[in-house]
Amino acid sequence: MVTPSDKTPRDLPFMAGWFEPGLLIKLLWRVIVSDVFGQYADRRLVLAALDPVDPKELVRRAQQFMPGNDNEEVWAFTPDEEGAVWIDYVADLGDGFDATYAMASLLARETIGFEGKNLPRGQLLVMGGDEVYPHASAEAYREKLLTPYRWAFPDPHPGLLKGPPVYALPGNHDWYDGLLLFLALFSRREHLHLGGWRTHQRRSYFALQLTPQWWIWGMDSQLDDDMDQPQKDYFVAIAKEMPENSNIILCGPEPGWLYTHVVGNGSLKIMDYLAWIAIRHCKGVRIPLVISGDTHHYSRYEGDDGMTQFVTSGGGGAFLHPTHQLAQTVDVYCPQDDITWMKSAVKKLTLGSWKTKEGVSQEACYPSRADSMAMLRGNLRFPAYNPGFGLVLGAIYWLLALLGSFFPWDIWYVAPLVMTGGFYAYTKRTEGSSTKVKLVSLVNGVLHGLAMIGLGTAFAYINALVFDPADWPRLHFLLFAGEMIGLGGLVAAELFGVYLYLSSGYLDLNHNDAFSSMRRDSHRNFIRIRIAPDGLTLYPIGLTKVPDRDSWVKNGGPGPTYVTNPDLQPEPIEPAIVIKVPPRPAQS
Repeated sequence: MVTPSDKTPRDLPFMAGWFEPGLLIKLLWRVIVSDVFGQYADRRLVLAALDPVDPKELVRRAQQFMPGNDNEEVWAFTPDEEGAVWIDYVADLGDGFDATYAMASLLARETIGFEGKNLPRGQLLVMGGDEVYPHASAEAYREKLLTPYRWAFPDPHPGLLKGPPVYALPGNHDWYDGLLLFLALFSRREHLHLGGWRTHQRRSYFALQLTPQWWIWGMDSQLDDDMDQPQKDYFVAIAKEMPENSNIILCGPEPGWLYTHVVGNGSLKIMDYLAWIAIRHCKGVRIPLVISGDTHHYSRYEGDDGMTQFVTSGGGGAFLHPTHQLAQTVDVYCPQDDITWMKSAVKKLTLGSWKTKEGVSQEACYPSRADSMAMLRGNLRFPAYNPGFGLVLGAIYWLLALLGSFFPWDIWYVAPLVMTGGFYAYTKRTEGSSTKVKLVSLVNGVLHGLAMIGLGTAFAYINALVFDPADWPRLHFLLFAGEMIGLGGLVAAELFGVYLYLSSGYLDLNHNDAFSSMRRDSHRNFIRIRIAPDGLTLYPIGLTKVPDRDSWVKNGGPGPTYVTNPDLQPEPIEPAIVIKVPPRPAQS
C-alpha cells in the first residue's frame, strides 16, 4: 500500500537527472521488463477479467456523476448559473516536488483569475498520463503524487466519499512496472482520497457523461499503441447507449499528431480507431476536442474542418519540452493507412494563433519558439548539468586510449568506428535510421574519435616531460586514467552538449534529450474547460516561474499545507478558445 509521506518540502525529490548513469541503467531495465510484461501479461486484460459486469453497469458508472443520480454520497456535476460544467485537465505531473506541487496548488484553488473572470475549480480532474517520473515505484507515487496533491488540497471531508472525482490515464512511465501501482491507486474499490479529490475508475480507461450531450473518453494504448479487446468492447457499449448527436472530448496518452514523423509510432492511428468506434455506434456524434499530454509543453492545432482542436498540455510537473521544432502544418490524412475518422473529418492541422492587444500575431505554443531556442543554449553547459554522464564518456575515452597504446595505428580508425556505432545506436532509438541520422552519427564519431586521440597523445606527452613512465608505470597508469576520465570526460560532455544544441536547434533531432538534459521546470500549464450546451471554452493556464525549494513555508491557515511569498502567478497562455458546436439540422 502506498501511503503519503511525512517529510517536509526540503526532504522531497528534485527533478530526475535523466543522464545520470545509474538512472539510465534502471530505465533500460524497466523498459526491457515492461516490454516483455506488456506482451505476455497485459494487466488491462486481467483487470477486465476481474470486473465481469454487463454493459448496463458500465454505462451506469459512466453516468454516475450526472445530476439526479441515486447515490447522494457521490459527487454530482452541477451546472453553474449559465448551465455550464467545469473540468480540469493536467498531465505529466510527478517529477520534482516544486513544479508538481505548484500546479497541484493552482488546480486546488476555488477560483483562478483569467482575463478579468474568476474560473471555478473543475468539478472533475483528469490526469492525462505519466503520473510519476522517471519510473513507477511506491516511493515515486508517494513523494511525487500523493504527498504534493494532498498538501495542495487538504481533504475537507476525510470520512466521506463525496468530493470532486479524479480520473487518470496511464502513460509509458506508469506502465514501467506493468501498471501494478497505477491500478492499486486509481482503480481501487475503496476510493483513494487524493486530498479533496476521489478516485472512482475501475479500469485504466474510462468514459464519463458530463452533461446530457457531452462526454469525455480516456483511452489506454499501453506501450505498444494498441487497444485490447475488452477496452474496445467497453467503448462500444458506451457508444451504443449515448444519445444521438452527442459530443466527445477525446483524451489519449500521446499527441500522435506531433509524432507523425516518428517511424513506427501508432498513437494517432489508435486514437483514430477509438474515434471510429464512437462514429460507428452513435449516430451524429462529434469530436470537437482531442487532448493529450506526453509532450511537456502547451501547443494547439486547428483542424481544417473549422471546429476540431488538437491540444497538447503536458505541463503538470515534468521537465519542459521545446516548441521551436513544431511544424506549422501537419498532414494527418494518409491514404495508405486505415484512417477512418480523419478521412471524413480532419485531414490537415494548422498551428493555432492569436493576436495581442497591439495586434501582433502569436503562435499557440508555450513557451514561444524564441524562448525555446534561447533555453536550448543551456546545453552548452551540459557538463555542469550532467557530470556523471561526462565521467562515463571519459571512461570510454580512457578505454579506447588504452587500446591505442597496444595498437597505435589501428586506433585511428577503431576509435571513430566505435564512437560512430555508439552514436548511431543512441540516435536510432528515438529518431530512426534515416540518412541524416547516419551522417550525424558519423560526424559525431569522427569528432569524438579525434578528441580522444588528441587528448591521449597530449596527456602522454606532458606526463613524459615530468617523469619517465618506464620508471613509474603504476603512477603513469593512474595519472593517465584520471586525466582521460576527468578532463577527457569534460571535453566529451561539452562536445555532447554542443551536439544536442545543434541537432535539436537546426537538424530536427533529439528534442527530448536536449531538454531533459537541462531539467527545466518553467512554463508549467494545465487546461480549465467550460462545457456548455452550445460548445466548449478552453482556458489554458500557465505558470512561467516555479518557486524554488526554499520559498515554501508552512501555511498557518486554511488552504494548502505550504505556500510561497510572493504568491504563485498563473497567467493566460492565450485568450480563451471557444469551440462552438452548431446544432444539428432537423431530421425530415
